[in-house]
Amino acid sequence: MTKQYDGRNLRLGRVLARNAAYTRYYVTYSSGSLTISGIMNVPSTPGPHPALVLNHGYIDPAIYTNGRGLMREQDYLARRGYVVLHTDYRNHAQSSDDPQSELDLRLGYTEDVINAVHALRTSQYVDPERIGLLGRSMGGGITYNVLVAQPGLVKAGVVFAPVSSDAIDNFNRWVRNERPIATTILRTYGEPARNPAFWRNLSAVNFFDRVTEPVLIHHGESDSTCPIAWSSETLAALKAAGKNATMYTYPGEEHAFGPAWPTSMARTVSFLKQQGL
Repeated sequence: MTKQYDGRNLRLGRVLARNAAYTRYYVTYSSGSLTISGIMNVPSTPGPHPALVLNHGYIDPAIYTNGRGLMREQDYLARRGYVVLHTDYRNHAQSSDDPQSELDLRLGYTEDVINAVHALRTSQYVDPERIGLLGRSMGGGITYNVLVAQPGLVKAGVVFAPVSSDAIDNFNRWVRNERPIATTILRTYGEPARNPAFWRNLSAVNFFDRVTEPVLIHHGESDSTCPIAWSSETLAALKAAGKNATMYTYPGEEHAFGPAWPTSMARTVSFLKQQGL
């Protein structure tokens, strides 16, 4: 929250693909001292365009490749007139390495997304006042983090099948049994019960009073990866803080969204347009 961010140096590299609707570029930008890679889809229609930073879910960095994740969303949104910047995050694809990333509980990913928004504002293709966030799974948690860390940075946030807004839930589900990183984290920061202040300060849910942007949540009722209860709890916390938050649930949908995906995307675009995006 207290850091100063100066995302910059957005550079469009080689053309990865081109069709009648948009051109797909390899891009890099600066996030602090690091260089972050990604892709950017630029619509063929005249700009400047509204833009979205896409925050992908967890994919093992050892197998992750540039622009991987959210491929359907990248295409769908670019065809509807949005510049789409999909970041790779540090330690992914051609991005700089950050050996502290796991010990920092991946908060560096949040920094990379904040800096992505700042970098995107400098693009000739983008209306700097019309930028939003869309995150999936882990990227949903990153979206929550950005909204509480930098209120006013974007106009809206959309999350699909997000992780919990409470860091303890996520640690217990995925990290606690991963050695040696879990041992190192607990040795450094302490168990949640022994150092509640640290874990509280790590969790977006405890700072929802800071959020100024509308939030839209999509979650499948059969999600076995991220329990839908997490999103219900997040929605309730946002509402309790007096925030503009909406949640759609999808019977039978698992984590990746199948038959209901087109409906969820139509709702997403409608929501974004209502926010002036």
